Amino acid sequence: MTSFQALVLGLIQGLTEFLPVSSSAHLSLAPWLFGWQDPGLAFDVALHFGTLVAVIWYFRAEWGKLISAAISMIRNRKVQTVEEKRVLFLILATIPGAIGGLLLEKKAETAFRTPALTATALIIMGIVLWAADRFSRMDRELPAMRWLDALLIGCAQVIALIPGVSRSGSTISTGRLLGFDRQSAAVFSFLMSMPIIAAAVVLEGPEVLRTTGFSAPLIIGVLSAAISSWLAITILLRYVSRHSYGIFALYRVLLGIVVLVILYTRG
Repeated sequence: MTSFQALVLGLIQGLTEFLPVSSSAHLSLAPWLFGWQDPGLAFDVALHFGTLVAVIWYFRAEWGKLISAAISMIRNRKVQTVEEKRVLFLILATIPGAIGGLLLEKKAETAFRTPALTATALIIMGIVLWAADRFSRMDRELPAMRWLDALLIGCAQVIALIPGVSRSGSTISTGRLLGFDRQSAAVFSFLMSMPIIAAAVVLEGPEVLRTTGFSAPLIIGVLSAAISSWLAITILLRYVSRHSYGIFALYRVLLGIVVLVILYTRG
């Protein structure tokens, strides 16, 4: 892999991880469209280290409150504040994704990365995102979250193992279906991404370093992913404060159709 390819893949990862358009779809389709060798899921996970840094930095004040709340919970052995409840909800939402990742890891590396499946998932989840955002109420904010809400959003994260579904897309859509406003759905989706991304980096990171080491392409890819992830979070939260998710749903459907057309013409 060249440094330029790593830069492009890092930018793609960072910009699409937090936008509801599926970073895994773009990372699996980019080599296929450009005729590059697919770096595989391990390199994709390595790029997630950049997005992990971005989400921790952007929400550093929130993470500080959550860490303090977790310490308070352990010390007092009770849950009282909104932050303490949020710690429990984030833990609860992480469990389904962790189990799904362990059970479906091999398929995520092979069968799930086919262009036809990715394109189909882009289209279907694009329609789901549009419908959830268009027809759901918006009268709930994060303090109104209950344990069942967190569990359902966590379960939605499991299907994002299929490229094209989108982790942020599936969790935001579920949040909107549960009646959370656009920003609240996005913020909880971003916060709950941290444990899953961190676990993936810890598990897959050593394998990447064994095969590539601290190579220039790897460093370039991670840095570009970190910077573009921070931009994506900033842009999305500002955008959805005034607009719907419709533009992202439309983009997903159009991209899926383009991929299917290319598959048909090449076949």
